[in-house]
Amino acid sequence: MKKALMIVSVLLVAVISTACINNMAVQELNNKAAEFMQKGDYESAMNRLQASLDLDSTMYETYYNLGVAAINAQKYDKAIEALNGGIKIKPDFADFYYSLGLAQSEKANQIMDEAEQKLNEDAATAENVNERNVVMEAEKRVEASEARSDAAELKKASAENLQKYLEMKPDAAERETIEALISESNSFINGDSEETAPAESKE
Repeated sequence: MKKALMIVSVLLVAVISTACINNMAVQELNNKAAEFMQKGDYESAMNRLQASLDLDSTMYETYYNLGVAAINAQKYDKAIEALNGGIKIKPDFADFYYSLGLAQSEKANQIMDEAEQKLNEDAATAENVNERNVVMEAEKRVEASEARSDAAELKKASAENLQKYLEMKPDAAERETIEALISESNSFINGDSEETAPAESKE
């Protein structure tokens, strides 16, 4: 199935604001996380950022960067949790909604991919053509499955959050790409099986 575009060049613009952090341990953890992020070691960055939050859960930047690291590590549940936590602290930080929308869209894709993979595995292990045909027929029912329902809810939330980001940043340079992601989510929600051409990422 079509993957929503991960706009890595935008996600990696994760500014760690440590100037006002009084706790030196928190500052050190955030600085170390920034180093891991730059190296692409998102798991290690997540560990440092989570430790930072355990010490000081008031820094919205830490929630944001944890969400970004989790998206890049493909830990979408963790990303959604972190970004929603940050929104509670600073709801006017637009980038929360952008990253949250991306995390929700990718989680929806992950759910559908896993459902399709299971069907394919079942078909591959079928002992005869008749069994395989039964399994493949089941694939047609994926559209009405619980997995698709869960994915549709995430796609709806994704479109809402990406739209909110555009409302907060109407002159966003990546507006066209985000609008394409919103359109892809709406097509999924409406059951449109047409695959749209993937949007191009910013360099």
